[in-house]
Amino acid sequence: MSKIVLKGFILVPESELGLVKSELTNHKCLTLEEEGCITFQVTENPQNPLRFDVYEEFIDRAAFDYHQERVKASRWGMITTNVQRHYQVLE
Repeated sequence: MSKIVLKGFILVPESELGLVKSELTNHKCLTLEEEGCITFQVTENPQNPLRFDVYEEFIDRAAFDYHQERVKASRWGMITTNVQRHYQVLE
């Protein structure tokens, strides 16, 4: 089994920025507690406050898939439905 890497960025609508930022710490904590999560970084881009750069590593496809499903059902998943995601997934 090979490691899965997701990298890219999200663009947050300005009207939802406060809500997204307020939930981000919880989202990071929950993800880092997941079995199979190696690293998980979401950082506000210094040139664009509506852009957050994302970098994730999971030990294998199963851990990555679990993360994706958990996020869809989470508070983070609910409040980021209008976020534009620009990701590349590498296996």
